[in-house]
Amino acid sequence: MSKHGNREEGMEIIFEDDWLIVVNKPSGLLSVATNKGGNKGPEVTAHSLLMEYMAEQQGVRGGRGRGKRADMGIDGDRRRDMGGQDSQGAPRIFIVHRLDRDTSGLVVFAKDEETKRALQDNWNEVVQERKYVAVLEGHIDSEDGWIESWLYEHPKSLKVHAYELREGDTPERPPRKEWQYASTHCQTIGHLTINEEQYTKVEFELETGRKNQIRVHSQWIGHPIAGDKKYGAATNPFGRLALHAQTLSFIHPWTGQTVRFTSLLPRLFNRR
Repeated sequence: MSKHGNREEGMEIIFEDDWLIVVNKPSGLLSVATNKGGNKGPEVTAHSLLMEYMAEQQGVRGGRGRGKRADMGIDGDRRRDMGGQDSQGAPRIFIVHRLDRDTSGLVVFAKDEETKRALQDNWNEVVQERKYVAVLEGHIDSEDGWIESWLYEHPKSLKVHAYELREGDTPERPPRKEWQYASTHCQTIGHLTINEEQYTKVEFELETGRKNQIRVHSQWIGHPIAGDKKYGAATNPFGRLALHAQTLSFIHPWTGQTVRFTSLLPRLFNRR
């Protein structure tokens, strides 16, 4: 697979209308800029690439250029009336939710702030389906079940920890106010052997959407996601975190219709 530094090439716009853009984000690409860049200058992100794409559509100068954008796989043939602008007339784009840098898959952006708020303020109500596929270390027999725990993010390490629900605990009443209830459905969908190591391909569906939820729950059951050194992985057969946001469906904030998107699994996940 071709690479761009540590980033897989090929961010793809898979849906666009007058209010929304849905992309398939490659592993290694930030969803949106953070304040951790130091003195290295602005980092290329999914958000910045879409800003450039929109600028090109509106004829606003100052983008990185068609060639660079083509390298990232953004479809330059789309021609639509684009969304909001800032006070200088430059296009704006708003991230609705985000994925970790090393997670690939579906990310939703809004073309105006009102659409962003309409989705974010009602996210748990409008989202109908969120499915991920991961490759976990070790062999897991065919299984279909739920993982439930409390999650807590340490304020210094920023690492998320899982704690067992005790008898009498309810999602609405955590033992500590900083803890959050997390629930993940998991189903074994395949097995792989790579360099004589056993791996299991698992489909996860989120009931809650906590930070690093799938990564933490995978470690908690004793089968970390391949390539996830932060959460206990001992191997990295794909040269990346083996987690992909494959399916997302939600109620469109303005049409009222349920829209459903899927993205193909990275080819590496089908290695044998």
